[in-house]
Amino acid sequence: MSIRQILHFPDPRLRRQANPVLQVNDSIRRLLDDMAETMYQAPGIGLAAIQINEPWRIIVIDISPTRDQLQVFINPEILSREGEQELEEGCLSVPGIYEPVTRARRIRVRALNRDGEVIEFEAEDLLATCIQHEIDHLDGKVFVDYLSRLKQTRIRKKLEKRGREQGPKSPTSEYAIGHESTAAAAGRKHLKI
Repeated sequence: MSIRQILHFPDPRLRRQANPVLQVNDSIRRLLDDMAETMYQAPGIGLAAIQINEPWRIIVIDISPTRDQLQVFINPEILSREGEQELEEGCLSVPGIYEPVTRARRIRVRALNRDGEVIEFEAEDLLATCIQHEIDHLDGKVFVDYLSRLKQTRIRKKLEKRGREQGPKSPTSEYAIGHESTAAAAGRKHLKI
């Protein structure tokens, strides 16, 4: 396992559409391990493969307070959505930015697990938000896309300026590993998904 570099907004690689995984093999399982280690180290509660420049439809999530209940979803798809909720979201690819986003409160999801078996389940509340956030990454979207153009421009400029000021090795520079710490990681004040 190794910690991977997290791409930061506005990196254009975050806009790519991820490819479906055709076979769950040892290479994919190694990627899952790297993703989990990277997410936990950041710290965050979710990570999509595209965020570490891997073009596969894979996400990992752990919303548990103890950080020991990793969930893996390969080729996830949302089958249905119900209700509405607004939660303040953050993102490992958009460090230091937290904004309210409205998403479905309950979703039905189908995916493959780590062993390549089909799973289908319902998720609600925080888990539903995390899954929707990460699937957006697989489709080339970032949570700031839900914000006004003005807010998007301000965020882009703020992150670009921070990256220039702190240099290429800083945690908030455009291509750095997401080291920024927050009390948010497992459902505390902010969500860093």
